[in-house]
This record gives sequence, structure tokens and C-alpha cells, in this order.
Amino acid sequence: MDLPVMPPVKPMLAKSVASIPPGMQYEAKWDGFRAVVHRDGPEIELGSRTGKSLTRYFPELVAALKQNLPDRCVVDGEIVIVHDGRLDFDRLTERIHPAASRVTMLSETTPASFVAFDLLALGDEALLDTPLATRRTALSQALSTSRPPVHLAPATTDPALAREWFERFEGAGLDGVVAKPLDLPYRPDARLMFKIKHERTADAVVAGFRFHKSGPIVGSLLLGLYDDAGALQHVGVCAAFPMKRRAELVEELEPLRMPDPAAHPWAAWAEESAHESARLPGATSRWTGKKDLSWVPLRPERVIEVKYDHMEGDRFRHTAQFRRWRPDRTPESCTYAQLEEVVRYDLAEVLGPPPPPPE
Repeated sequence: MDLPVMPPVKPMLAKSVASIPPGMQYEAKWDGFRAVVHRDGPEIELGSRTGKSLTRYFPELVAALKQNLPDRCVVDGEIVIVHDGRLDFDRLTERIHPAASRVTMLSETTPASFVAFDLLALGDEALLDTPLATRRTALSQALSTSRPPVHLAPATTDPALAREWFERFEGAGLDGVVAKPLDLPYRPDARLMFKIKHERTADAVVAGFRFHKSGPIVGSLLLGLYDDAGALQHVGVCAAFPMKRRAELVEELEPLRMPDPAAHPWAAWAEESAHESARLPGATSRWTGKKDLSWVPLRPERVIEVKYDHMEGDRFRHTAQFRRWRPDRTPESCTYAQLEEVVRYDLAEVLGPPPPPPE
């Protein structure tokens, strides 16, 4: 492979802001695996956000990218899986599997798509110092005849339309809106774009914690919500506490620690079969490898209010953020019923129809 921008490339990132800023290019924020695609003729490399290769996990995309991308280019975008008209992150994570036979099977049963939104190089020209507006025009031309599963991400400079996307597209599983200055060069691993994400709060039960990697202090609190059957389901974690506060939490939670965890609602977490019928903490993770996912069980008596962006199925998609303790709430009152139900929206309406075949 011999391109003007060589792998690995860490993608340009965005920082969170509270509202949609004016005077920029706006795109939907995709909820998938960020990937920088390098193509040099028959050679394709899919680089992850960390620079590691994703190529072996998406053989169907390698074939599709060869058919739809220019012969020599570097394209930034997102790998997604669509199921029932929505993005499905759980099915996407299943693709990170060590067995080639499993990857091949999933590539046929749950094929992935690639949504392109930036162009880093074309032919022999590096475009890192080229303004975004010019890169976008070049990308649109380069993908003018592309067909699914390769898509050009919708973009607009109309803030009113961006606000409409922010409200409607969440129903298709999208994560918010990204705003990009029109004169922005491409700067790998720099937070120069802006992301506007949905923000909601929920009251959840604190049912355990994990120790921090640095020592005997709290790393994250394990959160639960009660389902319609009265079972406490693990819905995610709350983290990002200052180090001093992490140490204080160990002492505060000590009276709730259960010397015998057999009576805990998640007592069966270590049994692989138990994860098939309930959401429990500590399931095997292909992302974390040998990372210790054990946890300290607590009597589920304390309630915490957290901030979250959106749900992925029956769990918080991202790490929740602490807002406050809720001594006025009972654990049993922390149910899924409190969560806002997002109106469904077909992802096909986001991406639009494919372009007509060339004459």
C-alpha cells in the first residue's frame, strides 16, 4: 500500500457542546464503529479509532468498498449494522470475534454498512490541510455512484434542518448531531468538531461497584432498573468521579456490602447461561479481553439520579454520569417506565434512496 496518507490514522474527534452552533456543516452522529478506510487498488485496510485494524471482522465491507470507492483514497466514516430499520450496536459488537468461521457467518446473516463523511486523500493528493467544505464536495463526487452498503452521510449547512435531524433521527438509533466548521482542516486525534447529544436523567438502583484499576477505590457504580416482572436488570454503570470521591465512596458503601452474595439479584452473574435470560454485570467481553470484570455486590437499597444520552435496547448505551443521590426514592420505584420512549424512525429515511445506476 502506497498512499499520500498512510495507516494507521486516528480520526478527528468532537467535543460536547450544549446546543447546535451556527454557521457550520451539520451531520447526524452515527452510533457504530468509527473507521478510516485506506484503499490502494486491491488493498483495503479498515482502521479503528485507536488505529487497530478492523479489516478481518468485516469481509463483506472489504468487497463492497472495492466496488464503491475510488481506486486510491482514504475515507473517514462509520461502520454500522441496521436491523429492523434502526442502528443495532449490540449486533455490531458481535462481529469482534476471534473465530473466522463466526465472523464469516455473521457477515452473511447481519451484514454491515459503511457511512462515509470525510475524505483524507484522493489519488496522489493528501487532503488533510484542505478545508472541510472542499473535502465534502470531493467526497460527494467520489461517491456519486456508490451503492448500498456504502453510503454518503447526509450533510447540511442549514441549522434549522440540523435541529430537525436532532429530534427525528434518534428514533433510527442515531446519537445526535455533529457540527463541523466549514474551513476546518483534518487533524487526526484532535477534538476540533462539536457534538450535540441527547441528555436525559433517570433514577437507578446502585447494586454493586467495581474497583478502580489504580487500587482499592471505586471505579464505577453498577446500576439497575426493575422490569415489569419485578426483576432487577443491570442497565449500565456510572463513573467519572474525582479520585478523592472514589475513595470516599468505598467507605460510604461499606455498610451495604454483602458478605454472602447468594441473596443478591445478580448472584448468577458468573454463570454464562444466566446471561441468556437476564441482563447481568460481568459478562464475558470481547473488547476487554482478560480485564477483570468482577464486582462487589451491594444490597440494592440506595438510589442515584444519573444523566444518560440514550438507550441501546434495555441498557444505557454509554456510561451514565452522576447527578445526585436520591434518598427520597425507593429502589422499587426505579423502573423502566420512567424512561422516555423515543418515536421510531426508519433509517432508510435518513440515508435516502440510492443513486440511480449510471447510464
